[in-house]
Amino acid sequence: MSTKVEQRSYEDALSWLRDHGFDLIEAPSTQGRVFLKKYNCSAAIQKNGDDGVKIFAYPGYLIGSEISKLVNRGYQQFLKTAKTEVPATADHLKALQQFSEELKEALGLPSLYNESLGTVSDAYQYDRIEDRDKPKGERPRRPWEVEGARGAAAKKSRV
Repeated sequence: MSTKVEQRSYEDALSWLRDHGFDLIEAPSTQGRVFLKKYNCSAAIQKNGDDGVKIFAYPGYLIGSEISKLVNRGYQQFLKTAKTEVPATADHLKALQQFSEELKEALGLPSLYNESLGTVSDAYQYDRIEDRDKPKGERPRRPWEVEGARGAAAKKSRV
């Protein structure tokens, strides 16, 4: 059975967020954009059109004062910022998942089944398929593709 989710207006969303313990910080020099903080996680929303609301900066755990991006490397999830990368703990993931679910409820967005099961990463970087989605000319050269590697190996043959 599907249920319809009624999207909230910008003002209704802000009111809901305040009532449920979110810290709201107005973005400097921008009207209609607000940073949200709760559980040491943060995101940003902005006014969309006349009275709509949309997510401007997706939820992430705060490392210092920067919103991190969740990266899945197959064997471990990491919280990555421009300056650092930290292994994500169960407490980080629990806080991020709770924050994301409450944010969706506040904005009137649907809560998807796979996202409700646990935290979904922003990026998936498995070591064997890294850069595979880039065009061939933009991919870094692999060690076996480097020119002259065969010649150097042939010179080192046993005498």
